[in-house]
Amino acid sequence: MLTKLAELIGADPGELPEIEITGIQGIKEAQRGEISFLTNRRYLPHLAECRASAVIVPRDRVATEGGPTRLEVENPQVALINVMHLFHPDGRRPGQGIHPSATVSPAAEIGEAVSIEAGAVVEAGARIGDRAIIRSGAYVGEGARIGHDTLVYPNAVIRERVEIGDRVVVHAGAVIGADGFGFAQNGRVQEKIPQVGRVLIGDDVEIGANSTIDRATLGETIIGSGSKIDNLVQIGHNVKMGKNTIVCAQVGISGSATLGDNVLIGGQAGIIGHVRIGDGAMVAARSAVTRSIPDGVCVLGAPARPHREGKRTLAWIARLPKIAARLRAVERRLDSAQQAS
Repeated sequence: MLTKLAELIGADPGELPEIEITGIQGIKEAQRGEISFLTNRRYLPHLAECRASAVIVPRDRVATEGGPTRLEVENPQVALINVMHLFHPDGRRPGQGIHPSATVSPAAEIGEAVSIEAGAVVEAGARIGDRAIIRSGAYVGEGARIGHDTLVYPNAVIRERVEIGDRVVVHAGAVIGADGFGFAQNGRVQEKIPQVGRVLIGDDVEIGANSTIDRATLGETIIGSGSKIDNLVQIGHNVKMGKNTIVCAQVGISGSATLGDNVLIGGQAGIIGHVRIGDGAMVAARSAVTRSIPDGVCVLGAPARPHREGKRTLAWIARLPKIAARLRAVERRLDSAQQAS
């Protein structure tokens, strides 16, 4: 019933219609009997026409009239998460045991209620925490550690001596612990620098599909607890990433860069090595970071500049065709004046 759902998400349940809610959909797709949500104000024009039986909205911030019953909450995104868990419970099934076609070394340490699916490989000395799930075709290298309640999706590769914390999600095709990209020129030959360090992943981290996190040359590459890494991200050797940092798709972070806590890196941004991005800093999409960024500063552009300066630069770049046309017109007038004289 709608009243119970309102109580679940912290909305006022008083005087709500007794409606049975059967599912959740987007504001443009939802139908009667379903609940929807408004987490982005650009969808506000669709609210009045929404067919859902109820919509989760931010408290005291929606002034439009009409439309379905509204459940006002402080944080619609958090409320949305709770509702989605209600209608789409976690499909993980730990405790299924080791599939007959999995290859698990007798020297590996396997916790309680673990699932290791068909074709997965767990090498000697690896430790798999309680209730962890290793999906089909995944590889866990020698001496690696997988924490409790961690989920490794199919064909992910966890190389030797990598340590992954609790409640981590590693999506399909990710590679953690590949060699860092290190070579030294010896005459006309590029000699490989041995990459003998490790990767340490904190708790509650999510690593997107086909992302790569290279092992350190020496020491550790570190991903702090609570950080979220999107698909197709490359993180170089010896990178140190703080807690609760967000890295969007197709970002490249060069070796030995340091990211603080609560940093946000937009999609396709590039970060050179050995720079520091301070706590709470933001890097706009497709920016090129070539120098360190202080705490709390937002940058954009290539090379990346503070937000206001970067916007002015982009504005001037957009004006260049008109400026060039005006200069050509001035040149033509000057040429005509010289010819006339």
